[in-house]
Amino acid sequence: MKDETSHLKRLWQQPWLPYVLPFALFLFLTEPVRFFPDLSPYLYIAKTIIVGFLLWFWRHTYAADIKIRLSFGEFVTAISCGLLVLVIWIVPEEYFFQLEQTSFFDPYGLGDSKAAAIGWIAVRLLGAALVVPLMEELFWRSFMIRYLIKVDFHTVPIGAFTWLSFLSVAILFGLEHNRVLVGILAGLLYGLLLVRQKKLPGVILAHGVTNLGLGIYVLFTGNWMFW
Repeated sequence: MKDETSHLKRLWQQPWLPYVLPFALFLFLTEPVRFFPDLSPYLYIAKTIIVGFLLWFWRHTYAADIKIRLSFGEFVTAISCGLLVLVIWIVPEEYFFQLEQTSFFDPYGLGDSKAAAIGWIAVRLLGAALVVPLMEELFWRSFMIRYLIKVDFHTVPIGAFTWLSFLSVAILFGLEHNRVLVGILAGLLYGLLLVRQKKLPGVILAHGVTNLGLGIYVLFTGNWMFW
């Protein structure tokens, strides 16, 4: 029992855990939707709350990564990058290869009250525009892209470049999504933004702009398959 406690303590102290665990839990709570689509709204609410709490709990761990100011030019560039990814994500929908479409969810088709549908939409937008960009960029472009350069990733500067880490993260980021090719393109653009600015907040902002824009597009068009 003492050895197990000691092992858990060492695991909890691993420097990669605050970057990996929120991402892993988000994926873990996403997968059941494939088999139980009716649980989609509840699982999304659960994973948004749980992952959001973990990001807040470890906020001091990420401080050196995210508490960096962007210049006006960097701010505009990040927003422009996010909008470009949004266009790439939507326009070639019928032409690019996709993995099997995961179950999508129409909140107005629940049969519940309109207030419940609006509440779920609010959580979905909050999760997509705030929780997901922070969680994914901390994992992919703060942790993974540096870990592939050196296991002691904290010693690698944000925005450091090698072809192996840059391309690997872009490809893996694409494979995380069912829209593989546009996902890889998005990963390449976010990666280029990181290499150019050497600042994680710009990439988080760009990712947030993409996701918020996609949410607004879905709400105006009713193309729930993007959600």
